[in-house]
Amino acid sequence: MVARTANISTRGWSRPSTGIFTEQRTLAGPTALGTVFKINPSGALTTLHSFCSESGCTDGQYPDAGLVQAIDGNLYGTTYAGGASGDGTVFKMTPSGKLTTLHSFDSTDGQYPLAGLVQATDGSFYGTTDEGGAAGFGTVFKITASGTLTTLHSFDSTDGAEPSGALVQAADGSFYGTTAYGGTSNFGTVFKITASGTLATLHSFGSGEGIVPYTGLIQDTNGTFYGTTVRGGADNHGTLFSLSVGLGPFVETQTTSGNVGAAVEILGTDLTGATSVSFNGTAATFTVVSRSLITTTVPAGATTGKVQVVTQRGMLSSNMNFRVTP
Repeated sequence: MVARTANISTRGWSRPSTGIFTEQRTLAGPTALGTVFKINPSGALTTLHSFCSESGCTDGQYPDAGLVQAIDGNLYGTTYAGGASGDGTVFKMTPSGKLTTLHSFDSTDGQYPLAGLVQATDGSFYGTTDEGGAAGFGTVFKITASGTLTTLHSFDSTDGAEPSGALVQAADGSFYGTTAYGGTSNFGTVFKITASGTLATLHSFGSGEGIVPYTGLIQDTNGTFYGTTVRGGADNHGTLFSLSVGLGPFVETQTTSGNVGAAVEILGTDLTGATSVSFNGTAATFTVVSRSLITTTVPAGATTGKVQVVTQRGMLSSNMNFRVTP
């Protein structure tokens, strides 16, 4: 077992009492510091990479978050620690298992990326670090597929601290997330940040409504965000909350990639009476299964881009690009 405790005391700041200060886990893999694996539908598993296989763990260690497959077909992720300075990494991996470390954090540009990445519609990846940055309370960053990293925001505790969950890019193009601590009462926040780095605190939690929103948000196809808090609420066992910021509805594809002819499900709100479905402008045949589900297939000639559904109330676009594979 390994215990990981953030060195909060060196920053002159302390978390509220929540009982989740230390994270314990059982280590696995040949190096005991985490792996990337693939598994087929019948259950055959292949280990693609064991972290800390490079001298000094420059390839990273503790890949806490999930992977994201990008429009280039490669897999991208983060490791909580390791790298050139021991403060975590961003990496790229081919489906066959070749790993490239794109960036090693050095605390000044962030430290301990606990959450995964989201690939935005501009092709870049966006993520958070749990600590580090100008004030030591965590960052929001942008990184290109070639490894150029830009720190978009450094939290200072008044606007949040320790953004532990993944970001979500909403239908308005901005990114939304949570910080586990900080804000007006030091119980965590919900924030919005633009691709250029302008941050707005949307909500600071108070003890009666929940504290420590440790994970990120999801956006429903009706435009509303949903999330959870670890503690607080009526019985101090956490809450489930919703937050509306006035965003309109959109559609979401399941899955987010496929070749011509592949089956795709489209989730949405009030899809009854839909008159057309298109993949980046290429029309597709479809079936309205229910008011929240359309089934379709990737049409011939489709290219990577937004999926659009025309309904009686107007046109709905997908929140993310659909990747058309060879």
